[in-house]
Amino acid sequence: MSVPVIAGLGAAQPPSARQDELWEGFFSRHFSGTTRSLAQRIFANSGVTRRQAAVNPLLEDVSDWPTERRMRRYQVEALPLGKEAVGRALTAAGLGAGDIGLFIVCSCTGYATPGLDILLARDLGMAADTQRMFVGHMGCYAALPGLGAASDFVTARGRPALLLCAELTSLHIQPSSARVDTQQIVSHALFSDAAVAAVVVPSGPGYALREVTSVTDTSTADHMTWDVTDAGFRMGLSPKVPQVLSRHVRKLVDDLLARHGVTISEVDGWAVHPGGPRILNVVERELALPPEGLAASRATLDEHGNCSSPTVLLILDRLSRTTPAARRVVMLAFGPGLTLYAALLDRQD
Repeated sequence: MSVPVIAGLGAAQPPSARQDELWEGFFSRHFSGTTRSLAQRIFANSGVTRRQAAVNPLLEDVSDWPTERRMRRYQVEALPLGKEAVGRALTAAGLGAGDIGLFIVCSCTGYATPGLDILLARDLGMAADTQRMFVGHMGCYAALPGLGAASDFVTARGRPALLLCAELTSLHIQPSSARVDTQQIVSHALFSDAAVAAVVVPSGPGYALREVTSVTDTSTADHMTWDVTDAGFRMGLSPKVPQVLSRHVRKLVDDLLARHGVTISEVDGWAVHPGGPRILNVVERELALPPEGLAASRATLDEHGNCSSPTVLLILDRLSRTTPAARRVVMLAFGPGLTLYAALLDRQD
């Protein structure tokens, strides 16, 4: 039986700004008193040099906007970004919008009805019978269940599926008057904007999607939260998250690889969601990876920050363009639940 294949990837990002420019030009004034020195250290040690923002705080301060205004802006900014990413992925796969049987959109940073799935299907000329699925509030790991759903559809129906992950975290800077804690500072230092699309087809060249798997530790459900407030969405991020990952990540990966007769040493590409430097350090340690094992994940964090759901697809795109391209890839992403997702991919020409 053929295995579904990721036949095309396409990324789109808004303009970027240097981390030090964001600090000096906005966040150094946004945080006050004793909080400022702590925030400066967190920004400096974030592992981020540049990141992208559809709504750049150096040009436009949204921190006092009500949620309604942020949601209206989300639609304005996300639609062209998603359209660009989808167009590039379809071109890479050699398909047209009318060929897509299922269109999945993952986003946790904005909501509207009709949503991105409907508006993009209309603007791109997808068929009237194209099925749609919108995945919200899964956060940073959403790309992997999205790929799993796309793979299942392709296997069952024999038609191509399209996944789009689009996030605009820049819309959710909290007011300077809001309660400030370390979790808020970390989220403001790390998060970034991006849209990445992936086309999944029944067969052909690309990355064969062997399996998507997960584990959720519901005893730590309060460790990562994303609350809708009157002033945008507020991130809750416990410093205990790396400890939870350290308890589960090795077994998740070992079990996944064992089902396919593969060992960690036989994996030559790791697309690990860079929730922050500590997250990557924990994964590197628990999987006993060589120093270069997470180079693509660290480079993505450095150049793009944490873009939430699109980030692992950005890393996969980077791995696909290396010379030589990574042949066997494990994708790992983490988010609310506390949930760990993993996928195994094999490159075929």
